[in-house]
Amino acid sequence: MAHRVYIDGHAGTTGLRIREWLADREDLSLATLDEAQRKDPEARREQIVAADIALLCLPDDAAREAAEWASDGGTRVLDTSTAHRVADEWVYGLPELSPEQRQAIGQAARVSNPGCYASGFILATRPLIDAGLLAPATPLSFHALSGYTGGGRPMIEKWENPAAPLNGLAYAAPYALDQVHKHVPEMVRYSGIKCEPQFLPAVGPFRCGMRIQIPLHADGLQSGTQAKHLWEALEARYRDEPFVRLHPLAEPGASDEHTFDPMACNDTNRIELHVVPHPAGHVLLVAVLDNLGKGASGVAIQSLNLMLGCPEATGLRA
Repeated sequence: MAHRVYIDGHAGTTGLRIREWLADREDLSLATLDEAQRKDPEARREQIVAADIALLCLPDDAAREAAEWASDGGTRVLDTSTAHRVADEWVYGLPELSPEQRQAIGQAARVSNPGCYASGFILATRPLIDAGLLAPATPLSFHALSGYTGGGRPMIEKWENPAAPLNGLAYAAPYALDQVHKHVPEMVRYSGIKCEPQFLPAVGPFRCGMRIQIPLHADGLQSGTQAKHLWEALEARYRDEPFVRLHPLAEPGASDEHTFDPMACNDTNRIELHVVPHPAGHVLLVAVLDNLGKGASGVAIQSLNLMLGCPEATGLRA
């Protein structure tokens, strides 16, 4: 018997991608509401209660309300919003977070999907902290470049408006520089760092894709730590992960204009990690992923598969 999965909010960017990637699954009975009903509270509640898993692709307040309906009806929930990412009673839906995370996701009644920026930051730094190579109290800053779909419908409409100055912009535009970004709390909680990183996000003139750059100053690394030690820690953690690709340790002069293409993982659930040494002892960590793939919809399907007891990679492109 097919598992019944209801997507609440299937018309948004994350919901659309999830619906597209699940469309051919014969093991699922995929439910959505038509345009006339998709915002009707009673129709949504009925669908949530009838589902095995409710997949929420909603703004935070609406996700909180829908999660309460699911709890009342005994329906398991996978929430892609920010609402529950650091809530104690929710399991963080990043399977590669730790060796125990897959089992926790598979058994959970409530799973919160990670943010795109947070996924790259956490997967790049958590193994280094666990290995004792990067002190948890080390102040970190990082720059991240995302396609404009990362900002949802308002940003998409802004960047794709043919009458707007952003149409045809030839460079990345910084944004939210005077705000505490909504992904920061989960970065702190799940990476193991002790203080908030300085986060410098930017939007590029492309729809999908993401590049995260984390510079590690030599003085911030544990004594004697070199780039090869960081690379070895990442390799030990991710060597058997189907959706994490660690590139060989960068050789001097090996990088060029195409090496860190933010769109290199588009339309996949893959994340690529790079360790780039500097002659002065500094190290640059780089993560590349699709902000709507491994950064949102793809990792949600990973968790959905685990919750349903399906092979984790079902329906996903590595």
